[in-house]
Amino acid sequence: MSKRDYYEVLGVSKSSSESEIKKAYRKKAIQFHPDKNPGDKEAEEKFKEAAEAYEVLSNAEKRQRYDQFGHAGVGGASGGGFGGGGMNMEDIFSHFGDIFGGGSFFSNFGGGGGSRRSQRVNRGSNLRVKVKLTLQEIANGVEKKIKVKKYVSCQECSGSGAKSSSGYHTCSTCNGSGQVTRVQNTILGQMQTSSTCPTCSGEGKIIKDKCVKCSGEGVVQSEEVITIQIPAGVAEGMQLSVSGKGNAARRGGVNGDLLVLIQEIPHDELIREDNDLLYNLFIGIPDAILGGAVEIPTIENKVKVKIEEGTQSGKILRLRGKGLPDVNGYGRGDLLVKINVYIPKKISADEKKTIEKLKDSKSFTPDKSKFSAENIFNRVRNFFD
Repeated sequence: MSKRDYYEVLGVSKSSSESEIKKAYRKKAIQFHPDKNPGDKEAEEKFKEAAEAYEVLSNAEKRQRYDQFGHAGVGGASGGGFGGGGMNMEDIFSHFGDIFGGGSFFSNFGGGGGSRRSQRVNRGSNLRVKVKLTLQEIANGVEKKIKVKKYVSCQECSGSGAKSSSGYHTCSTCNGSGQVTRVQNTILGQMQTSSTCPTCSGEGKIIKDKCVKCSGEGVVQSEEVITIQIPAGVAEGMQLSVSGKGNAARRGGVNGDLLVLIQEIPHDELIREDNDLLYNLFIGIPDAILGGAVEIPTIENKVKVKIEEGTQSGKILRLRGKGLPDVNGYGRGDLLVKINVYIPKKISADEKKTIEKLKDSKSFTPDKSKFSAENIFNRVRNFFD
């Protein structure tokens, strides 16, 4: 199922400022928050959708990639296994401090959820890898398996960092909430503020008996083979993200992402220009005069193209649909074949005599009117029209 446009999800325009996007997300988060809509699966999905949209549009770098490449640029390619679609509720609530001041806003809703969600959620760091692709792989999309060194959850302690289930105790300062609340008297009345607990750093618990294998960190270094589905039409410099495949978080929490930087391997004969492909075809003088058929390469195989009689050097043939697919599924580019007539630097004596006989022929004398600036301009304009 295709994703909705992120600007449409938040109800903002592409020219909206950062503060307008934040305000729009706050409104959506309040409207569809699970505590306000208990048991409503549709509201929960809209809540997640709004959070995913805000995560991209509130980040200048991600927003730029989204504006340029659409969902594929930030990991939303359909069937590609990328990005924001992997956000869970822990991901979402971990970002609430920026919007609602430490999550205290939602403590007014039922179920005491605000206290639980105010605990700091650890997040693992992102990993970055480069993937080199051939033009054929870019044209068709490809599955790549790569081995990465990363931090993974410690199996000995299941990522808790404690030697056993009783190896830690609840923080006495915040009573496990990860937050401390202070009430101050001001000229405007009492003001309540929340901040991260200084004793447990927002984790809500303190390890008293550390795991020997990970030294209480909850993560260890390892290697993992990760399968990446790369959609067709990606471009050099484009960055995709695989959600949750980065480093594991210390003592549980949310894994980071794997950021995949696309690099193109130059083709031996074809040159890429956006979604179009360019090919320089060299023909001899006899072929240019008499015409004929020649083979040219495409991404899949070789095809024959017809050379008309009297073809001029510089003429461009357009093979529609023989270029690269658009990464967002908006059609396919063309293959542009530029014809270059080869003029030999040295010829034999017999060849020279033959050409000298043709020198005074009217057929071999150029019509200067055809090469005026206006005529050349009209030919170029007609080609692109």
